[in-house]
Amino acid sequence: MPVISHLECSLCGITVSAEIPQTVCPACTATLYVRYDLSHLVGTDPRSVVANPEFMPAGRTWTGMWRYGAVLPSIAPVTLGEGWTPALKSVRYPQVILKEEGANPTGTFKARGLAMAVTMAGHYGLRKLAVPSAGNAGGALAAYAAAAGIECHIFMPKDVPMANQVEGAAYGAKVTLVDGLISDCARIVSERKQAEGWFDISTLKEPFRVEGKKTMGYELVEQNGWKYPDAVFYPTGGGVGMIGMWKAFDEMEKLGWVSGKRPKMIAVQAAGCAPVARAFDQGDEVSSFFENAATFASGLRVPKPYGDRIILDIVRESGGVALALTDEQIFTSLKDWAQHEGILMSPEGAAATAGYDHLIRTGFLQPSDHVVLFNTGSGNKYTDTLAESFGLLQQQQTTA
Repeated sequence: MPVISHLECSLCGITVSAEIPQTVCPACTATLYVRYDLSHLVGTDPRSVVANPEFMPAGRTWTGMWRYGAVLPSIAPVTLGEGWTPALKSVRYPQVILKEEGANPTGTFKARGLAMAVTMAGHYGLRKLAVPSAGNAGGALAAYAAAAGIECHIFMPKDVPMANQVEGAAYGAKVTLVDGLISDCARIVSERKQAEGWFDISTLKEPFRVEGKKTMGYELVEQNGWKYPDAVFYPTGGGVGMIGMWKAFDEMEKLGWVSGKRPKMIAVQAAGCAPVARAFDQGDEVSSFFENAATFASGLRVPKPYGDRIILDIVRESGGVALALTDEQIFTSLKDWAQHEGILMSPEGAAATAGYDHLIRTGFLQPSDHVVLFNTGSGNKYTDTLAESFGLLQQQQTTA
């Protein structure tokens, strides 16, 4: 892995080797970041580097997120075509771009992180992977593990959207439905992984899912003409995407690929599970466990994110804000964007659009501000959830 220099703790700063698979910091259990020797790229024109065979391992020209191979591990990827998703201009709001992550394989942004994590798992010779998931990460891991020929164990709450359960079954993963939340799923993985021989690929408990997610930061800057927008709205459950984008901004600035004021980072949560928003409002450095978490946006139902300290630091350093919106506000925005923009978003993505409406109303942002809203998944993965929200199940019962 010639471009990887070492792994570095995001909290205490100690370094560890990337020659063997690592999980979290051995000193303080915080998340590890991948650090590269990018000295040969400093001062280059990014347009001459991105997707250029000269900067790709073995002369490959890769598409999708692998167009950024010069700032990713130098390894042939396990890929299903993830990344380089559309940046859609809003029909109604001239300064608004919707980053359509539903265009990824398995229909969500989770494809990015799991493509990278599975690629590295194969490199390290890992043969059994396990993950707790609110739904979409499990489906993505199942797909990439199948492509790589790696055994996959998924633990999901029993009330995840049916599409997530179908994915696991179709890809041949071993799926366990848990009567509880993703935190309960994580506890089961932690308790059993040593005896079962699983490598835990949980959010922020291995270093490479962040590397996949950071490509969203490279993409939004490139698609914006190598400039920052004024604000980025990100639906925040585990928050890996926001953490990855912030890491990407840091790398690009050191390379001289982008300059200026970074965007305000807006973390959007559901009021029924808003540990980060609550901690932000209270001025806390970390969140506390959010009891009785409940929201129809299943990907936001993370009662205690592992990277909460990092997320809060990013929001505050950027001059952003963490929001908690009701399911009613989220669903209203979902319908609005479907009926007036032709985009069926995931409930999590609709949290971002609802958040934008809220910050325009309150004056935190102005209509002239250039913003990027992340729709983290396709609404087509939530047909059972949305059918219930639209009252279609009741209509079927009445008709019968």
